[in-house]
Amino acid sequence: QLQLVESGGGLVQSGGSLRLSCGTTGFTINYYSVAWFRQAPGKGREAISCISAYGGTKYYEESVKGRFTISRDNGENTVYLQMNGLKPEDTAVYYCAAGSATICTSERSGYGYWGQGTQVTVSS
Repeated sequence: QLQLVESGGGLVQSGGSLRLSCGTTGFTINYYSVAWFRQAPGKGREAISCISAYGGTKYYEESVKGRFTISRDNGENTVYLQMNGLKPEDTAVYYCAAGSATICTSERSGYGYWGQGTQVTVSS
């Protein structure tokens, strides 16, 4: 069974940092594009960052540019999201998703595998 597993969420004060990890069971993530989505209470799920299969292309949603960094460690079969300068409006459940296309896209339809999500809460 192919699964994605997120970790690294938690409670942090405004201005703090967290690093989210996205690992897999059942497949090698190296050949997949991977995105991070988030869903805040009462809002839709939005893509905030993605990385292409070989890391050559990265995308950041405007509100996280300059604060978040996506990376992948193919040796560890893991994709990371380093989040610095966190703000209360970053509070959400964060999901990683993998797609078989090698390109990076912000569309949910581009990803067939999803994790269960990890909660990030930023206090003011």
